[in-house]
Amino acid sequence: MKGADIVKLIVSIALPLAAGALGNVATAPKIPNWYQSLNKPVFNPPRWLFGPAWTLLFILMGIALFLVWRKGFNAPGVKLALFVFLIQLALNVLWSFLFFGLRSPLAGLMEITILWLAILITVSLFFRVSVPAGVLLLPYIGWVTFATILNAAIVKLNP
Repeated sequence: MKGADIVKLIVSIALPLAAGALGNVATAPKIPNWYQSLNKPVFNPPRWLFGPAWTLLFILMGIALFLVWRKGFNAPGVKLALFVFLIQLALNVLWSFLFFGLRSPLAGLMEITILWLAILITVSLFFRVSVPAGVLLLPYIGWVTFATILNAAIVKLNP
């Protein structure tokens, strides 16, 4: 791997991890009191699972980003794939601020639906540029699918 590729890999992994850290600014303070007080469905995962799951997902997203970016900006589909990736990453952060920061599961549900669609488009665009990159995003869309169902259940259980 060339030096430029190593820098791209580091930046590619650091970007989603930084987005996760930013989302955590809104999330972490609300978990002990507000989130714990909400009625949650029986399939709500244990609290300890979220940190490791998201860390792994952000690393996989970063590797996928690297595989696409590595193709070069002039390669077919790369610019659009990277642009949509950045949009979905911003939407990912926004969800934390809506759901946790504003304490609004309903706003979170509306936004996570848009996020899910943005991820689906990102996965499709990544597959066109690099099949391994698209595959690396499948756990992410799977987790966000589950998170959308969880978010909807929380809305229903907490009118």
